[in-house]
Amino acid sequence: MDMSVTVGAAGGEPQRAKAEAKTIARGANSSDLDAWLEKVEALGELKRITAEVDPDLEAATITYLVGGEKSPALLFENIKGHPGHRALYNMIGCNLSRFCLMIGEQPVDHPLKAVQILQQKLGRKMPPKEISADQAICNQNIVEGDDIDIRIFPAQRMWPLDGGMYLGTGDAVVTKDPETGRINVGTYRMMIKGPREVGVYTSPGKDATIDREKWWKMGKPMPIAAAYGIDPLLFLVAATSLPKTECEYDYYSGISGAPIEVFTSELTGLPLPARAEIVLEGFLYPDETFAEGPFGEFTGYYGRPSGATPFMRVERVRYRDNPTLTCALMADTAANEAGLFWAALRSAGIWADLQKLGVPGIKGVWSIPEAAGWGITVVSIKQMYAGHAPQVMALAAQCTAGAYFGKYVIVVDEDVDPTNVNQVLWAMATRSRPAQSIDILRETWSTYLDPSLNPPEIRPWGSKCLINACMDYRFIKTFSKRTKLSKEAYENVVARWQELGLSGTPPVISVFEDEKSPERIT
Repeated sequence: MDMSVTVGAAGGEPQRAKAEAKTIARGANSSDLDAWLEKVEALGELKRITAEVDPDLEAATITYLVGGEKSPALLFENIKGHPGHRALYNMIGCNLSRFCLMIGEQPVDHPLKAVQILQQKLGRKMPPKEISADQAICNQNIVEGDDIDIRIFPAQRMWPLDGGMYLGTGDAVVTKDPETGRINVGTYRMMIKGPREVGVYTSPGKDATIDREKWWKMGKPMPIAAAYGIDPLLFLVAATSLPKTECEYDYYSGISGAPIEVFTSELTGLPLPARAEIVLEGFLYPDETFAEGPFGEFTGYYGRPSGATPFMRVERVRYRDNPTLTCALMADTAANEAGLFWAALRSAGIWADLQKLGVPGIKGVWSIPEAAGWGITVVSIKQMYAGHAPQVMALAAQCTAGAYFGKYVIVVDEDVDPTNVNQVLWAMATRSRPAQSIDILRETWSTYLDPSLNPPEIRPWGSKCLINACMDYRFIKTFSKRTKLSKEAYENVVARWQELGLSGTPPVISVFEDEKSPERIT
């Protein structure tokens, strides 16, 4: 799982630290995750599970079974073998209202509204706020050196063939570019190797990989920190492909409307999120690897087979009393923890990139959550000139926000809702011409986690299919007229919905017949 959108276990029972953890002065006894969970519970979307649950397969199985449709966040409060610890799954899932809470907004009734809000917020970056270490909630307990045993935390095995217990799934991993000083916050899978060692798998081309290669080229270990029990918004920006020259903390602050609080570690020199509940710090040493994986990935398949992966030598562990471990289940279709927010972020990023490039007529952008979050992107446009649709296809496929992994880019006309898969398939079936409407980009940026690329040695190069599902612009004025509802008839039916004995709420329709029709045909 090397999720920056652009995603042998130790034996025996977990042991408590050999010495008492050093308890230090604390700030307010509440984390950012606590504050978010209070809001989720107020919405009625938090399920507290008090029955004992095993972190080895059982918690993930529960999450998968309930996560295939709109479902609550799952807070496991009684974890086998880990008294006093909690684990949070399905933070967002496929639930639009919790996504809105994540970005600091009230729930909205349509995904594109959330995308537009997020797009605006991505443009208002602000730097983090430095605070003293004694104000950081993660510093309630500090364990160092040989007293460390990271197995006290309820690491998870999510799928039967996973190579070990994974502490890092819903995480925020902090690294630094040794040349520029740029801080990167990413999300990477982290399999436990031993009491003081945890793997850090990063894909080629990801920021942490580039940082690591620079440190190792200098003959130095890379300082690294990993935070868990984090505000879901930090998970969102960490798991997103943002410009490689910029820091995810700045985007977090801009989206939340207030700077994230950090403190600088004297051990690694890295700015650490002060309101995280768990932080590991240490170093990645040149050429120190172990056989990590496989791991059930966001594609719904196991990633690469067990292979050489760098691991962190953990020098310090910081954690609050009774911490919560944030966990992100990677799975097929809607059960993928990151599917919805990856979709929204990728959509907002591509929409913003197209606007920056001066492309007019963009009416909506949506990456389909069930298609591994990034696999299929749909752009709705008002065609304004010859070549407009092909231009949008090419730019959406290779702009900063759209370049990584996505396999299909589909462009539709403005009368098609890009978030409605039924309408998109209808447009493809009735407006595209396979011989003329499909282009292929080759040797594009993909991922080692794509199971379709075989043999694995050809990865991470992939390809993209661009599908023009718009009306042919040359004949757009004479293109067969589609059937549309009468606005008057629609509004009349909506007004009578309950009277008619129909359940739920009527679908929202925005495209109506604009030509004058006979009042009544007899």
